[in-house]
Amino acid sequence: MSEPSDDHDTAETRLARLILALRSQGVTEPGVLNAIETTPRDIFVPDLFQERSWEDSALPIACGQTISQPFIVGLMTQALTIEPRARVLEIGTGSGYQTTILAKLSRLVYTVERYRTLLREAESRFQQLGLVNVITRFGDGGEGWPEQAPFDRILVTAAAPEEPKALLSQLKPNGVLVAPIGKGPVQSLRRYAGDGKGGFKVELLGDVRFVPLLDGVAREL
Repeated sequence: MSEPSDDHDTAETRLARLILALRSQGVTEPGVLNAIETTPRDIFVPDLFQERSWEDSALPIACGQTISQPFIVGLMTQALTIEPRARVLEIGTGSGYQTTILAKLSRLVYTVERYRTLLREAESRFQQLGLVNVITRFGDGGEGWPEQAPFDRILVTAAAPEEPKALLSQLKPNGVLVAPIGKGPVQSLRRYAGDGKGGFKVELLGDVRFVPLLDGVAREL
């Protein structure tokens, strides 16, 4: 008898395995899982890595950046506890994959990117997907988006060297911010939950690896 063909290992079966893997790792919120399941990750992944689109791993994209591991996307999104009417600020648009997940769960997503190339490509994907609730900005993510503050939720997809006070100041009193914090190759993923009185309860969610949050904007990319 011949060996079974790998042709049956379709994108659908890979996606199903990915969702099962996320569940087993603790990403269990139905809305988050549905957003991931209905978002075609392959359109955010460069051609060179198309075969790995449904792996639970980070992959390189342009400008020396990465598209995050689906588990980390799920973990961070779940930690935000997004409500349907929420206004969300995302720092670091990147490929637009995380942005798309956020857009499926919230009313409006404001996303800031320091690389023009990445932002243009992400905007094209948002148009392709028919997303009408994403507002983009080319700028310094560390400064946030003061004109549109305060936000219900803030997600930072690059490692801040220390507590991001400028971003926390743009959060509603009972809002939530999730960000990787640290200067080394491994950072601490932290969840800041506003107590309604100007303070925050800080929860550690585990160790992660993100590219650093850089000041300013990239002038050539």
